[in-house]
This record gives sequence, C-alpha cells and structure tokens, in this order.
Amino acid sequence: MKSILAFLFLLFVINSGKAQQHAEYTPPDDPAVQQKLAQWQDLKFGLFMHWGPYSEWGVVESWSLCPEDEGWTQRKGPYGADYNTYKTAYENLQTTFNPTHFDPDKWVRAAKDAGMKYVVFTTKHHDGFSMFDTKQTDYKVTSPKTAFSTNPKSNVAKEIFNSFRKENFMIGAYFSKPDWHSPYYWWPYFPPKDRNVNYDPAKYPERWQQFKDFTYNQLQELMTGYGKIDILWMDGGWVRPLRKADSALAHEMGNRYNQDIDMPKIAKMARANQPGLIMVDRAVPGAYENYTTPEQQVPAAPLSYPWESCITMGNSWSYVPGDKYKSSQQIVQLLVKIVSRGGNLLMNIGPGPDGDWDPEAYKRLADIGKWIKVNGEGIYASKAIAPYSDGDIFFTQTNGGSNEYAFLLGNENGLILPPVVSIKPGNARKVQQLTLLGVKQKLKWKQDGDVINVTIPAALQNNSGLAYAAGFKIKY
Repeated sequence: MKSILAFLFLLFVINSGKAQQHAEYTPPDDPAVQQKLAQWQDLKFGLFMHWGPYSEWGVVESWSLCPEDEGWTQRKGPYGADYNTYKTAYENLQTTFNPTHFDPDKWVRAAKDAGMKYVVFTTKHHDGFSMFDTKQTDYKVTSPKTAFSTNPKSNVAKEIFNSFRKENFMIGAYFSKPDWHSPYYWWPYFPPKDRNVNYDPAKYPERWQQFKDFTYNQLQELMTGYGKIDILWMDGGWVRPLRKADSALAHEMGNRYNQDIDMPKIAKMARANQPGLIMVDRAVPGAYENYTTPEQQVPAAPLSYPWESCITMGNSWSYVPGDKYKSSQQIVQLLVKIVSRGGNLLMNIGPGPDGDWDPEAYKRLADIGKWIKVNGEGIYASKAIAPYSDGDIFFTQTNGGSNEYAFLLGNENGLILPPVVSIKPGNARKVQQLTLLGVKQKLKWKQDGDVINVTIPAALQNNSGLAYAAGFKIKY
C-alpha cells in the first residue's frame, strides 16, 4: 500500500499541475476536429482501462522496470534481487498471460448502464507490450509466445473497440510514446538510466530514426486496422521536441535529450485515415494536445480549454489484488464536481489476469447507473456556469442556459435533505419552475433576489429515495 500511495503521489507531482494544466493551448483549426471535440465534451463520462501481463503479478503497470524513484518502483518477489533478472521475469509474463474470462461485451453492458459514453484502452503502455496485433514486434498479445494467442479474441484491442463501437461509444486508443522494450528506445548497449531514451539521439541519429519509424508504423496499424478511432490518447510527455520553454519540465523528468518523434508526420497520417481524430499528446502544449488531462484531481475552477480528469476507481491504475475502490457516492460526486467545472471524467478500471473486473467495480457501475438515469439531464451536454458551486451545491446548465441544475451533495451520513435548501445561482433571473429530479412531489419554493429557498417536506428529508447528490432543476 505504501508503494501504491507513493506511486500515486509521484504521478500527481509529475503528471498534474504544470504538466497537464497550462495557459498555453492551441485550438484545432480543422473543422472536423472541432466538431468531434465538441461532441466529446458533451459526453462527460468515459471508461479508462490499463491492462497487460503485469496484472498477473498485481503490480503497477510498467514502472517497476524504470530505474527511478526506488520508493515506488521496488522490485519485489523472487526476481527482485537484480535488475536484469527482474526485467527478464517481467517480460516472461507474456508466456503465461491467458485471460480466458475476457468478454468485452460484458464490460460494454456495465459501462453503458452506468452512463459512460466513451472508452480509452491501453493498446501499449511504457513497458512496450502491445495489446494489439502489431507487426513491429513479437512482444504482443497475439504472439505465439503469449498463452492467450490461440484464443479467437486474442487481438484484445480490436475486440474491445468493436464491442464498444457497436454500442455507439466514442473509441479512444491509449498509446505510450516511450517503449522500454524496444531496442531503439532503450538500447541494450547501455543500461536504462531513467524513463527517458538511454542514448543521445543526436549522437546516434540512425537508431533514433529506427525508433521514429517503429512508432509511426505502430500508430499507422492502429489508425488503419481497428475501425473508426475517435481519440488518439498518447502518454509519455517527456518524448517531445526539447524547447527552452520546456526546461523546467525537462529537469523534473530528467530529460536531457531532444526526443522529437515527428508529430506533424504522425498527425497527418492519423487524420488522413481517421478524419476528425482528436489527438491528445498529453503534457505537450501545442497543436496535438486537443484537450488536457489533469490526473487524479479536480481543478478548483473551470479551465479555459477542453479537459478531462483521469481518475482511478481504486487506488491503482492497473489491477492490484484487494484494491480499495472509491464508494459510489465518491464517484458520483467526482462526476458532478468535474462537470460543474466544464470537464469530463475518465474513470479507470484495471482488469485482472483472468480478463475480468473485480466484482466491486460492477457494483459501483450499477449504483452510478441508477443515479445517472435520474440525473443525467443535468450532466450530459451541460456547460459550466458561474458561480460553479456554493458550498455543497454544484451548478450546471443546459439548453442554452434556460435550464439550470443545482446538485446538492450528500455527506458521510449519506444524502439527507435539510428542511430548507438555499440555492444561490448567482443571478436574479425569474424562475418559472423548480423540481427535484426523481421526486414527483411538487416542492414549495420562493425566490428572493438571487436566492431560491426550497422547502423540503419532512417526509422527504430522510426518505427521498435519492442517493449521493440531489438534482434540483431550475427552469427560467
């Protein structure tokens, strides 16, 4: 647990704040991208999945291979005595990876019922193991070396994308730019020093060109052989052209080298095959970061550009036995807070080595689904509206501002409605109608300037039948 918490803290420090929230934002100039980005912003709630052979050990994805921050990358178990032995054993997990319970249709049903509208799946994490049928390496799920390769569903990414696409989810392909298995990124001639390339690309341009070609070819495979892709979600922001403006971040990530993989060429190819593709070159400000991705946090105020909080349902991104999952109330309230700030919530669930989710994840999704069926009209296609929140009440608006929603959050005792709920939407527009979503009973309310006082009958205060957050609909 200590190592997991340390890991999460490191991710927060490195991958949040300046790394993922910055003043520099370049809006896309392609009308097709603009249109898809607007559609994506209306979806509000998505599913993230980190999955690979590392789930067999129940360890954090990839990072134990990286010789950084020993506190949370400790190599444990019988293989941890020396690095090369550990790396060999880690990569040998490929041979026993056999998730025979893999059923993406089951995941789709649960995610759809919960109100999720898009999915982002890890086609390849930093360790370089491809969860798709790449032709660039045999370190992949479809290799004869992989136990699961004989299964008709072995091309995991394709199966997931096809299943979710059938239910009209937007499809997102997570792809790690760094590849710690590739000899063109971590050249075996040198030991790895940190997360970065372990040689100077300027000194060995031919080898770096091989890595650029390798990366381009893998992305081309994903953009041409896996159906319609809506989002290319690229991780590993230290793989980038090195600019003076990046010096602070480069120092933070130990990046001494220019790791330019030619994003203009990649983008041209990707969008030629996937018109309107949203590109998320995360933590790299510019034309290829169409939305930003604050990690494990909710911004205190709305951001001036499209954004998405990526947050784990448990404590870890990947499967960990006995992981502690957030409560249904915590997740619903995260969604409300994020949407009130104009963002999307990308909620991560890590499948286990058998190819299924923990039963607790299904329970959470079922609970969220019950709530969203009552309150979704104030979530989907909504916009942020000042003052955004007032105490435990969070605001959204829809229908061009004619409808406003005030979500009153429950506390540690659950959702208990007070005798009077005072809603302060920050304007004095004349209210035409006020209702409590999920409750047929009409409520008495009185508007006094910019305050709306709603009287809650005694019978409703403890027995409203509502959970997690109560949604008041205000029609002007």
